[in-house]
Amino acid sequence: MASVPAVLQSEWTKIRTVSSTRWTLICALAVTVALSAALCALMNSTFDDLPEAERLTFDPTLISFSGMVLGQLAMVVFGVLVVGTEYSSGMIRTSLAAVPQRATFLYSKIAVAGLLALAVGMATSFLTFFLGQALLGEHRTTIGEENVLRAVVGGGIYMGLMAIFSMGVAAMLRSSMLSLGILMPFFFLVSQILSAVPGARDVARYFPDQAGAKIMQVVPGAMNSGDSSYGPWGGLGIMLLWVVAALIGGFLVLKKRDA
Repeated sequence: MASVPAVLQSEWTKIRTVSSTRWTLICALAVTVALSAALCALMNSTFDDLPEAERLTFDPTLISFSGMVLGQLAMVVFGVLVVGTEYSSGMIRTSLAAVPQRATFLYSKIAVAGLLALAVGMATSFLTFFLGQALLGEHRTTIGEENVLRAVVGGGIYMGLMAIFSMGVAAMLRSSMLSLGILMPFFFLVSQILSAVPGARDVARYFPDQAGAKIMQVVPGAMNSGDSSYGPWGGLGIMLLWVVAALIGGFLVLKKRDA
């Protein structure tokens, strides 16, 4: 029987020795920071051109996280690769032979990768916020303003949860290609499009990305986005339910099916 510390060490070794997982985390940070900085600079120069309703509900904290639309996709790729590579390479048989306790194997992998994704998410969130505020000029806010620290910390949690959710989905689908083929279009296209359609918006707001992103909002109805039936913590709670469901589903599939 493999001990939990030994399994955790093994999973850490797997992650840090695979270049693709390292590069996806680097991309998550770089893309988020770069795109957010560019959009904050653009917003500062075009602020007076915004409609009055958007100027009145301008949220400098939320706009500094605008690059997460693309950055979160790198986190999705990271989460999928951490789990899916075991299946595509055939290493899943060796891993389960070494660690026959499937719950220990899966959740140790998710714990190590999840903590790493959370650490990178926190670094990304704080760096994105401070750089974005510097570029917003007179429209900026500070970390000491009410609810701003909650939003910045929440941004890091959001990115970590996106990676963990993707790990659960990959464990259910047992394929990196299939998982990416579903998750990437869903978060990049389907979720974004439906959230902009009046009739479908009421459903889309309960998707994991739409609900979780609420934690990064400080100003209610920011940028004329309208009200929702839940607040920042409620949105994060909805996202957590999605994550828990994905992790349970991934374990059930791993438990019932052969490697």
